[in-house]
Amino acid sequence: MKTFLVTMLALTACLRASAQVSVDLGLDQEQFLPNEAVKLAVKITNRSGQPVHLGADANWLTFSVESDDNFVVIKNAEVPVLGEFDVESSQMATKRVDLQPYFSMGRPGRYKVTATVRIKAWSLAINSKPKHFDVINGAELWSQEFGVMVATNTLPEPRKYTLVEANYLREQLRLYVQVSSGDGAHVFKVAALGPLVSFSAPEAQVDRVSNLHVLWQSGAQSFNSMIVSPDGAVVSRDLYDNFNSRPRLTVNASGEVVVQGGVRRAKPSDLPVVKLPDALAPPQAKPEKK
Repeated sequence: MKTFLVTMLALTACLRASAQVSVDLGLDQEQFLPNEAVKLAVKITNRSGQPVHLGADANWLTFSVESDDNFVVIKNAEVPVLGEFDVESSQMATKRVDLQPYFSMGRPGRYKVTATVRIKAWSLAINSKPKHFDVINGAELWSQEFGVMVATNTLPEPRKYTLVEANYLREQLRLYVQVSSGDGAHVFKVAALGPLVSFSAPEAQVDRVSNLHVLWQSGAQSFNSMIVSPDGAVVSRDLYDNFNSRPRLTVNASGEVVVQGGVRRAKPSDLPVVKLPDALAPPQAKPEKK
C-alpha cells in the first residue's frame, strides 16, 4: 500500500510538472515533396515559476516520425539539437530543426511527428501532441542533365535539374527545383521557388557554369526570376513586372543567360544608403588665426 501511494504521488508530481512546461510543434506548410526540407518549430513554454535549463545533453530533445499508412519510417540519425539555453518562467523558446535528412520520408503518404523534451534536473520527459503532414508527388514540368567538375582531369559528374509543380495546401500551385544525380536515383536537394499561376509555363536554361536560370509567372502581371547553383542553393532572385513587354529568358551576345523585357523591380540593395545627420562626421574645426 505504501509503495502504491509513493508511486501515485510521483506520478501526480510528474503530471503537474508536465502541465507547467508544454511542448507544441509548428510547420510552415502541411504538404511536402519527397526529399524536401521538413522544417519543424518546437515551441517550449515554461509556466513552472522557475527557469528551465535545456540543451546540455544530446537527447534533451528527440523526435519520432511515424506513417499513418502502416509502413516503417527509418531513422537515419539523431537530429542534432545541442546548444544550452534557459527558458525563464512565463517565457517561450523555439528550437527549429529540419527532419528531412534524419528520417526516410521519400514515399508519398501521411506522416506524424512527435517531439519529446527531457528536463534532466526534474527527471521528467514531456511529449508534444503529434503534428501531421503529407508527402505528395508533384508533376514534372521540365528537366535537363548537366555536368559538375568534382576533380581535375576527371569526367564531370552527371547531375540533373528538374522543375516540379505541386499543389500547395490544396489551394495554390507552387514551383520547386530538384537537383539529383543524372539517373535521378539520388536527390541532392529539393527547394521551393515560389507560387505559380496555373496558366503559365516556366522558362528554364542552364548557363555555361551549370547554374539554372528560371523565369515563371507568379501573379497577374508579375514574374519571378531565380538563379540556382548545381548544389541547389539560390544564388539570386528578382521580380519583374509585365510592363510594355513580357519578360523572357534569352542568351545575349556574350553567352550569358539574361532576362529580356519587362521592368525589374528595385530591391533594397539597389538603393543608395542615406546616412542620418547624427551619423555624419562632425565638421573639422578651422585653425584659429593668430
